[in-house]
Amino acid sequence: MPDLFDRLLLLKNSPVFSRVSTDDLRRVAQALEEQQYFAGDRVFEINAQGDHLYLLVSGKVGISIEPDSSSLNFITTLGPGDCFGEMNLLDDLPRSATARVIEESTVLALDKSRLKGLILSYPELSIGMLRSLSLRLREANRRAPGQDNPAG
Repeated sequence: MPDLFDRLLLLKNSPVFSRVSTDDLRRVAQALEEQQYFAGDRVFEINAQGDHLYLLVSGKVGISIEPDSSSLNFITTLGPGDCFGEMNLLDDLPRSATARVIEESTVLALDKSRLKGLILSYPELSIGMLRSLSLRLREANRRAPGQDNPAG
């Protein structure tokens, strides 16, 4: 079980929380719930309504956008320190992918309602998250094929 310091490091290195202050990260770290998954488990399925963001502590998780949720054709494979499931916390739309466990994994999960409560209590948390996500989008735009000078 990761201690508070390990949780803070995971959050600080995640694309969603990298620009959040340490004080606010401490509050988020305390709201995280540890969960265990075995190889072959699905953390979530495409088109399902979700309510958690996940930080991968150990193991491997594959992300698939195939309509067949049993597909092993992954667009990316995530490892320790990676974050997934964050889009659903912000847009309230169904999951855009399936997250399937490749190797036994430990994740730290953040419930949408807990995040909303933290944001209402500590508004600077959302500013840091927005900065992090904006930088992530800029990086994606920079890497997009044919994008010499993306807007922004």
